[in-house]
Amino acid sequence: MTIAAGMIALSESFRDMTSGTQVVDALESLFQSFGATHFLATGIPLPGRPIDPLVVRLNWADSKGTFALKSDDPVLNRVLGTKRPFIWLEPGHPGTPNDSALLAALGEGPARFIALPICAFQPYQAVVLAGGANMILDTRPLLILDYVVIEAFRRMLGLGFIRAERPGDLSARERRVVELSASGKTANEIADILEISQRTVHAHLQNASEKLAAHNKTHTVVEALRYGQISV
Repeated sequence: MTIAAGMIALSESFRDMTSGTQVVDALESLFQSFGATHFLATGIPLPGRPIDPLVVRLNWADSKGTFALKSDDPVLNRVLGTKRPFIWLEPGHPGTPNDSALLAALGEGPARFIALPICAFQPYQAVVLAGGANMILDTRPLLILDYVVIEAFRRMLGLGFIRAERPGDLSARERRVVELSASGKTANEIADILEISQRTVHAHLQNASEKLAAHNKTHTVVEALRYGQISV
């Protein structure tokens, strides 16, 4: 069986697994088979929110055997900027996040690192990260790995092992107001469409802005898109 066929078979086997722990164990084992010594599967929190409640699996100890994951790690910020998997192969590689505790924990010298953003279950966002000095990875299996990871999270969501809701998510009405604003509608037009007052429109925009730590309406729209709260 080829590596690709083996990964597809694994993704299909998730359907028969009856616990989320089984799923994440199988996922971690897959990356270990590529030489990963560090593994993280986690939801991504909204601004100012803790990441700990969203962590599915954290196996990322540094040389001292400890690691404190922070929600503002530059790697996680980089993940928010893309929907595509990316690989970091060596120090100084183009696009490598700086000052990342996640990367620092891999140790000094060459290391390989892969990030697979999960954006298929909006507004939920997550990522699987794996790294190690001897990881064997290139761009060829990325699409299949991406598919396997999505199917793993689909099963964990279906089992209730993880929840799609994140603390601080916009309400359905807040999302709708921000979406209409993103499409160029004025507060008056939004009020007419949703049959609410302009005051209520502004209140929803203000609430969304506060939840997303945004500074103005444009920034609110940008952050709502980055955090998967709306789509256009």
